[in-house]
Amino acid sequence: MYNLNPVATVTANSQPAGEQAPAAPGRRLRRAQRREQILAAATQAFARNGFAATSLDDIATEAGISRVILYRHFESKTDLYRAALDRACERLVAAVGEGQYTRASLDALVGAAAADPAGFRLLFRHAAREPEFRDEMDQFRINMVAVAHRELAATIPDGPWASWAAQLAPTVAVEAVMAWLDVGQPDPDDAPERIRQALAGFIPAARS
Repeated sequence: MYNLNPVATVTANSQPAGEQAPAAPGRRLRRAQRREQILAAATQAFARNGFAATSLDDIATEAGISRVILYRHFESKTDLYRAALDRACERLVAAVGEGQYTRASLDALVGAAAADPAGFRLLFRHAAREPEFRDEMDQFRINMVAVAHRELAATIPDGPWASWAAQLAPTVAVEAVMAWLDVGQPDPDDAPERIRQALAGFIPAARS
């Protein structure tokens, strides 16, 4: 369901979720605008407390709307969570690109995480822990590893150590970006290069 290849290359155009301002009470929005408002609020709420601990009332409050309005757009909490995951993934694709890796890919990944921290955390920290979404997230990781393996093939001979590096590369990239978010996004201009250094550390080991 989710296209994860951009992130798998080891590594938004729209306004970051954390900066979405709720509409003033009683203000009428077009359907697409209202849906975006709800998804932005849901991303914030789910990334803060997880799927099970977040209620539709919590999301309605976050969005500054009634539960009745929320139900006009989403049939259930599961439906809303899937839509929030799709939105986060689409924003990541828009920022990072799809199916190719260049030196700029990691810069784009860091930039996407900084622009939408809640969406990044939702994808990479919370969704994999939710039983209802585990299958999708397992496939997410399989895609990431497959693309990493393809990208690393030019520098690491095929074999078990190449597979080891492919398993490790997306994990290191994502966890390094997540840790950077968690400590307050220090030195944003230098962050991609520091993360590259972390990624470069295990490649010589896989070659030897």
